[in-house]
Amino acid sequence: MTFKATLSKKHPHYPARIMHVNTAHGEFTTPSFMPVGTRAFVNQLSPVDLQNTGSEIILGGNTYHMLCSPGLDVIESQGGMHRFMNWAGPMLTDSGGFQVFSLSKNAKLCKIDEDGAKVKHPVSGKLLILNAQTSIDAQKIIGADIIMAFDQCTPEIGGKDIAIKAMARTHRWLMLSKEIHAKNPTSAYGYHQALFGIIQGGRYPDLRAQSAEFIVDADCDGIAIGGESIGFDMAITTEIVDWIRPLLPEHKLRYTMGVGMHPQDLIDVVRVGVDIFDCVAPTRNARHGALYSGDWVLENGWVRFESEFDKGRLSIKKACFAKDEQPVMANCHCYTCTNFSRAYLHFLFKEKSAFYCNLATIHNVFVMQETCRVLKTIIYHS
Repeated sequence: MTFKATLSKKHPHYPARIMHVNTAHGEFTTPSFMPVGTRAFVNQLSPVDLQNTGSEIILGGNTYHMLCSPGLDVIESQGGMHRFMNWAGPMLTDSGGFQVFSLSKNAKLCKIDEDGAKVKHPVSGKLLILNAQTSIDAQKIIGADIIMAFDQCTPEIGGKDIAIKAMARTHRWLMLSKEIHAKNPTSAYGYHQALFGIIQGGRYPDLRAQSAEFIVDADCDGIAIGGESIGFDMAITTEIVDWIRPLLPEHKLRYTMGVGMHPQDLIDVVRVGVDIFDCVAPTRNARHGALYSGDWVLENGWVRFESEFDKGRLSIKKACFAKDEQPVMANCHCYTCTNFSRAYLHFLFKEKSAFYCNLATIHNVFVMQETCRVLKTIIYHS
């Protein structure tokens, strides 16, 4: 089956909408949060756990990390990332561009030029080459249903000249990625793959508009919105989406990269017309004892996540939870909340139990998916 995104419903007062998406590995409906399996696994969650949280699509197997370990030869020998991870549903992978950006802050580890990036392997020291060709080739072997054009992430600081240079490279690399992908739009295993282009331009409205127009004209299967500020600063994230949304076709899927630190973040980007998003924060927060706790409050035809705790997260390591019989979050129907108390999770955390990490991560990911379910219900019935 080829990739197809269909607009199903729009909110009457906000740009929020529902998209139905078909991929070679099944269907999903937006808004949709993608748990992140950077290294070919979502931390602390089995595929069954993911299904039970309501996850329909994941980000599986970051291109840079798969080049480092286990290596593309291993992934290919196993028939691709879906079989390797035993995840049967839709999957998106990234190009490695953000990791290259992060590593390039240390010139000894990574250098970016007009052709791409040269990166030292973290263990062997072997030189890895990441560019439009090698990134697309790697993503063909990973076999995800949605793949990304190689890009240069725009830094939060550095000024307009840096943003212009990153945008120009991103545009040029997109056209190379598209040319390579067009020669064979399927994975190494014969499944159709959708290619997304990435809008850059930093915090500059004129550059974002210029980049949006370029990406739209390139006529990719979907449109991602990238840059270090996306997800890092939610006020500017939603502002950027507002700047460029009038330029985006309604029938193309929209993806804000790295959004999902907090349930409210999903609510905010969906309100301005975004469909899919990913973030490592829910799983990372869980491992470190920060568990989402609050409720979805309907207000003026929309919703907000309200909590008595700072940033909507309780810190389970605090002594006040040692004898607390309540679940982590009232009215939460995840496996953790329906079976265990805050007191038990507090105990497990203090014991450094691996079981704690599993239960905590189930809860945090479930809350993100429940946020998506609440949003779908509001849009459907608006």
